[in-house]
Amino acid sequence: MSDIRLSANWNYPTAIRAGAGRVRELPSLCFEYGIRAPLLVTDPGLASLPMISNILNHCEENGLRVQMFANIKGNPSGENVTEGLTVFRSGEHDGVLAVGGGSALDAAKAIALMAGQTRPLWDFEDEGDNYLRVNEDAMAPVIAVPTTAGTGSEVGRSSVITDEYAKIKRIIFHPKMLPAQVILDPELTIGLPANITAATGMDALSHNLEAWCAPNFHPMAEGIALEAMRLISVYLPRAVADGGDLAARMQMLVASSMGATAFQRGLGAMHALAHPLGALYDAHHGLLNAILMPYVLKANAEAIGEPMDRLSRYLDLPQRGCNGVLDWVLRLRSDLKIPHTLEEIGIGADRAEQVGKMAAADPAAGSNPIAFSAEDYSHIFAEACRADA
Repeated sequence: MSDIRLSANWNYPTAIRAGAGRVRELPSLCFEYGIRAPLLVTDPGLASLPMISNILNHCEENGLRVQMFANIKGNPSGENVTEGLTVFRSGEHDGVLAVGGGSALDAAKAIALMAGQTRPLWDFEDEGDNYLRVNEDAMAPVIAVPTTAGTGSEVGRSSVITDEYAKIKRIIFHPKMLPAQVILDPELTIGLPANITAATGMDALSHNLEAWCAPNFHPMAEGIALEAMRLISVYLPRAVADGGDLAARMQMLVASSMGATAFQRGLGAMHALAHPLGALYDAHHGLLNAILMPYVLKANAEAIGEPMDRLSRYLDLPQRGCNGVLDWVLRLRSDLKIPHTLEEIGIGADRAEQVGKMAAADPAAGSNPIAFSAEDYSHIFAEACRADA
């Protein structure tokens, strides 16, 4: 496909403007959604880059009163959300511009949710009907602009926030946390280092792969996940090899958004393990999923033969079935220089029992193809720390 065709407006699952240079439409979108004084929430690593200063200047030149908040950890915490909320209220802001990777987007959506609430953040954890406690009218509108292709948080209805006191990640959910508008502009991802491109891209793969394997009935999500994995198989190696490949960057942004759309069908053991590991070790979420991926595939093998056979055929892999997909994942990880074990990123098996219990209790465990016990999760984790897949 010619690069010139990689531009479109979509309305699924929310309104999306996709194409190079479209971030320049941000001020007009703010006016469209009644935003005059936005709070721009971004990653600390982006805050001092020309990308952000250009966005701020462009907004100001078009009559917006904009302020930036960037005190966000790689695994955003409740304290980060509280501080951002204080800035939002003290600055009398009326909307949120979420610009950055998954951390910034998750924090931004949580800040927007909390804009006019009187209850504490954890009252809106995704359990039962907690979302009904939200005063919808008090939520602030969000325009999301991802600068990495991994989490797909720009099309998600939740935020993953770390409770630093309990040392766990909590999912904050409300249907209207879905951003009102998304801009997918590949030019904003050009400067992303190869290792971050690889880790975030593998995160997008984990979302689509786990959605594909989930046992829940959602044919639309199945179709989205399958095509997204094809896009990733083609374009992730290209984006890592040549960070200036605009077409590859565009397609990876699309595949990332597709992943977060597809996992409405469910996630699984990769995320059930990655969530507690992120909370305990503050490790990069995408990298955790990338490392865990083959170990979870092996553990699930007896229950995913049919979807793995279909996936291997769709990707036209040399070998069919689980073994073919596993070989592809291992080869892809090796080509992208992803570590093979958790020990390579400083995570040992000494907390295996604790991790196993936390994983079994994680919401993502509920849609894994096999209902693993805490002991099963401890074993998978221990293997991922030091053993060969």
